[in-house]
Amino acid sequence: MTDTAAQGRDWRDTVFLPTTDFPMKAGLAAKEPAILDRWARIGLYQRLRRERAGRELFILHDGPPYANGDIHMGHAMNKVLKDIIVRSQSLMGKDAPYVPGWDCHGLPIEWKVEEAYRAKKQNKDDVPVDQFRAECRAYAEKWVAVQRGQFERLGIMGDWDDPYLTMKFDAEAAIVGELLKFAESGQLYRGAKPVMWSPVEKTALAEAEVEYEDIVSTQIDVGFEIASADWPELVGATAVIWTTTPWTIPVNQALAYGRSHDYVLFKSGGRKFVVAEPLLPAFSKRTGLQMEELVALVKGTEFDGATAKHPMHALGGFFATPRPFLPGDFVTTDAGTGLVHMAPDHGEDDFLLCRQYGIEPVFAVDAAGLYRADWPWLGGQGSVINKKFVAADGPICADLREVGALLSASDDFAHSYPHSWRSKAKVIFRATPQWFIPMDRASILPSPSGEGSGVGRRSLTEADALGEALHPNPSPEGEGLGSGNGATLRELALDAIARTRWVPARAENRITAMVEGRPDWVISRQRAWGVPIALYVHRATGDYLRDPAVNARIVEAFRAGGADAWFTGDHQALLGDGYTLADYEPVQDILDVWFDSGCTHVFTVEARYGEGVRANLYLEGSDQHRGWFQSSLLESCGTRGRAPYDAVLTHGFALDGQGRKMSKSLGNVVDPLKVIGESGADILRMWVASTDYFDDVRIGKEVLATASDAYRKLRNTFRYLLGALDGFSEAEKVAPADMPELERYILHRLHMLDTELREAATGYEFNRYLRLLTDFANEDLSAFFFDVRKDSLYCDAADSVKRRSYRTVLDILFHALVRYAAPVICFTAEEVWQARYPSEDGSVHLLEWPQLPAPASDDAALGTRWQAVRALRETVTEAIEPLRREKTIRSSNEAMVTVSDQPLPAALLAELFIVADVSPGDGSVTVARTDYHKCGRCWRHLPEVTEDGLLCNRCTAVTAVTGQGEAA
Repeated sequence: MTDTAAQGRDWRDTVFLPTTDFPMKAGLAAKEPAILDRWARIGLYQRLRRERAGRELFILHDGPPYANGDIHMGHAMNKVLKDIIVRSQSLMGKDAPYVPGWDCHGLPIEWKVEEAYRAKKQNKDDVPVDQFRAECRAYAEKWVAVQRGQFERLGIMGDWDDPYLTMKFDAEAAIVGELLKFAESGQLYRGAKPVMWSPVEKTALAEAEVEYEDIVSTQIDVGFEIASADWPELVGATAVIWTTTPWTIPVNQALAYGRSHDYVLFKSGGRKFVVAEPLLPAFSKRTGLQMEELVALVKGTEFDGATAKHPMHALGGFFATPRPFLPGDFVTTDAGTGLVHMAPDHGEDDFLLCRQYGIEPVFAVDAAGLYRADWPWLGGQGSVINKKFVAADGPICADLREVGALLSASDDFAHSYPHSWRSKAKVIFRATPQWFIPMDRASILPSPSGEGSGVGRRSLTEADALGEALHPNPSPEGEGLGSGNGATLRELALDAIARTRWVPARAENRITAMVEGRPDWVISRQRAWGVPIALYVHRATGDYLRDPAVNARIVEAFRAGGADAWFTGDHQALLGDGYTLADYEPVQDILDVWFDSGCTHVFTVEARYGEGVRANLYLEGSDQHRGWFQSSLLESCGTRGRAPYDAVLTHGFALDGQGRKMSKSLGNVVDPLKVIGESGADILRMWVASTDYFDDVRIGKEVLATASDAYRKLRNTFRYLLGALDGFSEAEKVAPADMPELERYILHRLHMLDTELREAATGYEFNRYLRLLTDFANEDLSAFFFDVRKDSLYCDAADSVKRRSYRTVLDILFHALVRYAAPVICFTAEEVWQARYPSEDGSVHLLEWPQLPAPASDDAALGTRWQAVRALRETVTEAIEPLRREKTIRSSNEAMVTVSDQPLPAALLAELFIVADVSPGDGSVTVARTDYHKCGRCWRHLPEVTEDGLLCNRCTAVTAVTGQGEAA
């Protein structure tokens, strides 16, 4: 071929351009369902279980959501994070099953069924209990099916054919079995204590079922005339109390004072009043009562033995009884009057102090929040949470005002107050007969030998030892309190917390404080839909029956027919021949739903993987420190003496793009199903992995756009790899030792990445994991390695060592990166894998962590040298950019560069910098336009090219060998 012909020749057909059918446009919303269908056809989850059988177990135990509505962004975030962790553990070669589950009992579901009755103007109490329970079961089944499909659409891989449900018969049998363990070990009692009570839902609530909202209440100052005291000056004076719950005044039984406080006795308007000295100014401001004469300064001890009259004492009966003054350590002078009225029905401190002096609750307020009909003051009236009823002009204040006891009343006190998270109505503290698990009673756990009653602790059983072998405890060494005698449930739980790994570490302080200060566990609910407290109480003694044989029959009945066996079964048959039903009352309360979920480790983890096996990880939102994390901890400590988990990970909540809580009223709800339908699940998964999920996270259009951009770049990396590896075969591979230094450096960087990714996955730091992966793909590969080596890929001879080395490294990168990405973008990783290795029954998710070539001995020095080269390359690129903007040059290939420091030969530097030439210089980097001509094939400006369009030496040789040059 003549020079003139060569100059005009189009050489594109001789260039080895990447070839792939893998599309740049993802189209995830359409593709992902087909991938899901294929995974179902090949039984991917079941195949993984078979192939990983016998490997080290990693059990992430799923916390159960309620089966009562479409999933929201919090659900999506939680499940995706779990799936990423499970897939990453599977990638690391472990047997990592995932059994999804649902909480099917309790108020959230019962409330929805009741709403349907209320819409028909029917009362659910008029419906037979078995019919009502059947409707609750059907409602839960419906939403389990709906949510299952929604979770699967997120790409969550698990045992969807056999999830755990708290309403399955085996689960209900296990739950009642755990309750009976508490009963047999003496860790249950029935008592009347104030508990949080919802008058709307007519049931006790656990702390985890309550949320706090800001409200404005009525605050009142009420006077109690002192009837008797050792110091005569106090008699006839008015002791003033301040409260924000006026409805508790009709249930008052005592007054509390601080023995070490200073009080002031003063005259105003012809009356004597007593308040704490530091609080006198605030009291005067509220009431308008100014001190006209100081009678005396009174030490709190002067109230010892004193009594007062209830303001409504003229009603007689309950109200005529003198109210004693009781010393209370909880009385402060921070607010109020320094005197506190005591209603043991309606406060924990009130109850404990009054019980100490023989004063018991009177149960004046009924389940609906009304004063009972026979109550002498306001009988049958209420509801006590009705703002009008307790207002400054309401009936309580009106009656107190009429007898001269109301000193101030205003409807302006702003504060936080507990509300039912379901009905959103205010709750009250109400003393009712309930069943409790005590926190501070010595536990009675069976001894390992089975000998004796063994009060308290035990050493590890064989099952515990098995659990330790499968999941070595990362916490401080030793068996802990579970192996001694006499530990309380609180002590066992605190010890277990200290032995658990908390992620992030600060979560340990939070749950420790909650367990340290929590009251006894109220496990009874006055509802219909749940597992009953299957106990028989002796009608004469009030004791509950503790007979292992009876308990075994109860458990078997539940296993055969579910919890309905308690409501519709034959109680005499359950009791057996040794007892007469006439002597025993079957308890009709149901269990706190948190007890149900606290038992899930029993009928899910232990039932499937062996008695004594505990989960490696529990993972839920930060609210579960007072919910599932804690109920599971207490249940397991009470029956096994240790936690049911080795580690607990806490994530924050999903907020809108402005950091606000999502709310329908604000119109800022981001629906995960809509995001999936528009953009695909992998975008949502990228967002989850990219967030600092240990804290609250934001999601909105801008945030999702950022995730989409990161996804697009990663997808394009895979697209490039697929195209560049077209036709690659084993015969083309080059051993690392024979590769150019650049390839060996990239392998060194891959080794570093591999180590860091494994550390991040082990530490559940997927924000770091994804950042490491995307930074490597964008900075080390796309912006550097791919950029530098595209010339070799396109233009070198197919059999050249450099090009073969590059493609060998690309092959190694492909196999590594597609595995690394698979836990996060599970659909795209499968699409990428199938694009190169199409197979009906193959899957990237069956693969394990990549096995990289062994690192070279000089890798550390190599890394240091090439970091310096890359830093110099960045400096050169910055120096070239002004000339590009000025259009002095159109591309870096036209640049002539001088550098003072040349860490590599000039020709190699020119290739790395993608410039025409590099020469030594003094001082800073300088750039000028080259005089070299451009090769017509590779477009490089080289000294051997005499005219633009002619070929350089390399391209001449390559085209000649391939039969497309003049030597052909």
